[in-house]
Amino acid sequence: MDLENQSKVLEIANKYGKENIMVILGSAEAETAGLTAETVTNGDPTFAGPLGGVQLELPVYHIFELKEFVDADVYEEHVGTMEMILEVDQVIAEVKAYRA
Repeated sequence: MDLENQSKVLEIANKYGKENIMVILGSAEAETAGLTAETVTNGDPTFAGPLGGVQLELPVYHIFELKEFVDADVYEEHVGTMEMILEVDQVIAEVKAYRA
């Protein structure tokens, strides 16, 4: 997660309260999804960004996990192709690892 996005997440969490926020990821790779999930829950593991040492403990999901909640046509248009070519189970497992 780049420094600009870390700043935005921190700003939104401070403005609205972390209990009112859910993070939805769309990362194509499991490792990237896991690193981003770790960053918004436990803080930036590299301690390089605004979330370094900041444990927001935000609930985090991958869009693949929310398929049933998204209009089928919209999901297919924006996510369907990626779902066919990516390791969906691996991506979901990486994200779930950071949820309590």
